[in-house]
Amino acid sequence: MSLIAPVVDRIVETAILEDMGWGDITTELLVPDSLQAHGSFLMKADGVLAGLEVAGLVFLKVDPSLVFTPLKRDGDRVKKGDVVATVRGSAAGILKAERTALNFLQRLSGTATLTAKFVEIVAGLKTRVSETRKTTPGLRYLEKYAVRVGGGINHRHHLGDGILIKDNHLVALYRAGLSLRDIIDKAKKNAPHTLKVEVEVTSIPDAVTAAEAGADIILLDNMSPEEMRKAVEAVAGRVKLEASGGINLENARVIAETGVDIISVGALTHSARALDISLELEYE
Repeated sequence: MSLIAPVVDRIVETAILEDMGWGDITTELLVPDSLQAHGSFLMKADGVLAGLEVAGLVFLKVDPSLVFTPLKRDGDRVKKGDVVATVRGSAAGILKAERTALNFLQRLSGTATLTAKFVEIVAGLKTRVSETRKTTPGLRYLEKYAVRVGGGINHRHHLGDGILIKDNHLVALYRAGLSLRDIIDKAKKNAPHTLKVEVEVTSIPDAVTAAEAGADIILLDNMSPEEMRKAVEAVAGRVKLEASGGINLENARVIAETGVDIISVGALTHSARALDISLELEYE
């Protein structure tokens, strides 16, 4: 679960510019440069930690003299009351960086925590938990990292990362006179051999056609668990099946028990609640 430094650098620098592009007028006017402080990152709720390295990078970029010390690691399960990291140095530097650092840490930990809940629900079954491309603009790389920290897997990172023939593609191509089989055949013939072809279907007959046509993955869109179970039986292991649409913590286990290989949950990145974490400061 590594982070690629240049990508993270750009994201962090953009966030700092957003918050400090015009300076921190309050701190600059009121807090003396000589004042030193020690801050503790305190968990206010239970969850799975993600984003410590990013939070530390924020402090380093705002004030390179600050010392950020992680006491836990990304992926650790933490409890309310745990101190997960400390930062020491210029009080002004800490005050300028704290909100941006906390925003990253809280948001990414929230995504990791929600992902872990889904992973726990389907434990013991073959089904893997994935997010979608429904991510916050500019934060996709980090949000998908947080999903991996929580035990999930990643869907496409971008539109060039795989072929996914969705409903609107199908409407356009049907209008052009192509059948589902024609569409999949065209994708398989034109695509680089390293790319898989996934197609979205809404019926069991279409799932069977897609499997027979050579699709690598079939996305079962908004099907009921019974329909998914029949689709699993119909394709008989010839192709991976992904369930999508309306999946939540209440129905994830039932859907996984149908035998699908993947459940994709947009809520992991578009609706995860930020984990409550505070920075408690003491002045020296």
